[in-house]
Amino acid sequence: ERERERDKRERERARQRDKMSDIEDYEEEEELTLSNSDVVTKYKAAADITNKTLSFVMAECKPGAIVVDICTAADDLLEKEIEKVFNKPTKEGLIEKGVAFPTCLSINHCCGHFSPMASDQTTIQEGDLVKIDVGCHIDGWVSVAAHTIVAQEDSSKPVTGRAADVIAAARDAFQVALRTIRPGKLTTEAAAKFEDVAQAYGCTMLDGVLTHVQKRFIVDGNKVVLNKPTSEQGVEEESFEANEVYAIDILVSTGEGKPRMLNEKATTVYKRALDREYSLKMKASRALFSEINRRFPALPFTLRAIEDQRTAKLGMVECLNHELLHEYPVLWEKPGELVAHFKSTVLLMPNGSDQLSSFPLQELDTGGKAVEDEEIKQLMTQSIKKAKRKGGKKKKKNKAPAA
Repeated sequence: ERERERDKRERERARQRDKMSDIEDYEEEEELTLSNSDVVTKYKAAADITNKTLSFVMAECKPGAIVVDICTAADDLLEKEIEKVFNKPTKEGLIEKGVAFPTCLSINHCCGHFSPMASDQTTIQEGDLVKIDVGCHIDGWVSVAAHTIVAQEDSSKPVTGRAADVIAAARDAFQVALRTIRPGKLTTEAAAKFEDVAQAYGCTMLDGVLTHVQKRFIVDGNKVVLNKPTSEQGVEEESFEANEVYAIDILVSTGEGKPRMLNEKATTVYKRALDREYSLKMKASRALFSEINRRFPALPFTLRAIEDQRTAKLGMVECLNHELLHEYPVLWEKPGELVAHFKSTVLLMPNGSDQLSSFPLQELDTGGKAVEDEEIKQLMTQSIKKAKRKGGKKKKKNKAPAA
């Protein structure tokens, strides 16, 4: 009996290694890029689902709503919409698809990654500033998005005060990023104006936030932009290239911009560490890790999605002790401060940038605060699409991008 159990475990480990190997092989294959129309189609199909889910969450974020109820409903919607598309088998088999980032709702001075367990009763209050973060993938091509709103019974009422300031600052910094993260420009120069934008509204960029290149099954590639470079912190200088994809990620604070973890137990979002292996000892740990490898082999997930919650609690400790998972900790600014967040997957197409996620903003009354720097103002008015050449067939004119 014992030998049969051991053989069963070995077969399971072999299956897990094969699955990990398949995912890692994507990097070694001839790399697929946006020059392949199927890749673009899958990115946009994933974005349609991400955007539908985030729009649903925006409508649900009303005073009195319980955060975990919204997160659960949104993840359910995401899964339901994913099941509707790309179901025909290919020569490689069924197309993998699923959640690429579980729904997170982070309120006021909570900077991000708040996706609580079922027992948590955190409730949205009138006037709360809510950051929504979610993502999905089709065949490993990921669309992520984040948006910030203020919960109000009267949705027509303008947002005022520091909430308006921080949302406007994040909005404008995102618009600058869309125009500096372009082929031929440098990663070290892309964020040069972000802090100037934030300071125009009496705010600051959040420390340590990175905009990552995206690849197949990878949301946090190695080519990055550091949103708030300092003499102590910097990134390698590289050029952006056509057909690359970036998750432009902007977080702005009304405070010092120094996020901190207050409670390690609040962390619920994790990702498999593909470079780590360990033969787990506890049965609960093996069961948990087997489910993670089967359902979430490469992209972030929430503990709330694990089928057996008791196994999850028991098994998580050993998995973390041996660094088999990366954590996405819940981070906080100082109480009383506010943090705003905007994010979108952006395709650097040869004819300009495609921002895959954009949502309507509430009316903002910043009391006259605005970006005054002429160079930045001019930059923000530039189209993110290349001007079409004159002559040849008559084509429709480019529209300016939405704010």
